[in-house]
Amino acid sequence: MNLMSRMRVALAAALMLLLAACGGGGGGSGDSGSGTLRVALTDNPACGYDEVVVTVNEVRVHTADAPDSDPGWRSIPVNPPLTVDLLDLTNGTLLDLGQTLVPAGTYTQLRLVLAANTGTLADRNWIVLSSAPGVKVPLKTPSGQPSGLKVQTSLAVQANGLTDVVIDFDACKSVVMAGNSGQYLLKPVLRTLPRVETGVIGELSIATATAGASVSLQQGGEVRRATVADANGLFKLQPVEPGEYTLVVTAPGYATAAVRQVLVSSGQLVRALPAGQRIDPPASGTAIFAGQVSITPVPAEIDASVAVRQKLSAGDTITLVDRPVNAITGEYAHTGLAVDAPIVAQHAAGGALSFSADNGAAGNFTVRATTGGASKTADHLGVSDSDTVDQDFVFP
Repeated sequence: MNLMSRMRVALAAALMLLLAACGGGGGGSGDSGSGTLRVALTDNPACGYDEVVVTVNEVRVHTADAPDSDPGWRSIPVNPPLTVDLLDLTNGTLLDLGQTLVPAGTYTQLRLVLAANTGTLADRNWIVLSSAPGVKVPLKTPSGQPSGLKVQTSLAVQANGLTDVVIDFDACKSVVMAGNSGQYLLKPVLRTLPRVETGVIGELSIATATAGASVSLQQGGEVRRATVADANGLFKLQPVEPGEYTLVVTAPGYATAAVRQVLVSSGQLVRALPAGQRIDPPASGTAIFAGQVSITPVPAEIDASVAVRQKLSAGDTITLVDRPVNAITGEYAHTGLAVDAPIVAQHAAGGALSFSADNGAAGNFTVRATTGGASKTADHLGVSDSDTVDQDFVFP
């Protein structure tokens, strides 16, 4: 983490202590009808960006979906506002936003309130494209920004207790290109997770990590948690909810790797593979998947995403990429997807993994477009090195 990031973390920690001193500490207030809510921020990895920066003003919670003026809203102010690069918050890194004392109960609405940019300036929310290092591009926040980015949740605050929650801000899915003029929108994909020491750790080969590998835990092809490895190839997926997962590693120019049936128990950091063993997929040919999503009647902004998936011979469905389409044109282009056989291993707690090529899955993909509650899929079999797969989708 760079110096600026460490300063931001220190600022957040100081803020948390100040709030606690003002009566925000759990269990020590003597108010049997109240408990403490503490909120932190984390991120899944972004793609194609060197920075994804937002400025946080406040976190608000309510027991119901109430109007902004309702007196039942409880606030965790972030003062001064905290400017944070979401890409610093991967590999299990959490940034504390603060805590406050709230009446006991179940809170079903959470809002993350961001500061708005000043006019057209990229002074509070911006991105830096990997293709244009050092150039800040303003990130346009939603029109309803004053009320905050909305998250449906279920946070049970017990009297004299501490409820710890993490806001998972998926930067990769939240940044959307709008047209071809260089404008980018923030269409936030947020969810809440319990703050627990539960997850999966492991190592990739240095070559795979350096290539920009993404590591994810998936269930039924849905990504539940994702990260990037550090410079030494180490990765940590945490916090995650207990359950059984498929661990998936993708990197441009390398075959996909999958570890099946990784069982994660509450309060446990599971090793994906023994210390000293690294996931080291072979080089692979790649293909491009591109096309357009069209919606009738034509909306002002197209809110859709396109995923490329693969089904392993053992039955697991895995997602290689899932990104939003251009909000104006509906176009998408997923590049660098491995077409050679994925390598697959069965998880063995405490034992070495034995990877083998899944030749039955080589070159076989499903492309899925999703908008609102509707989705459409198309199968593409026998995709080879350097192929460009054209796939359009028309809704309704």
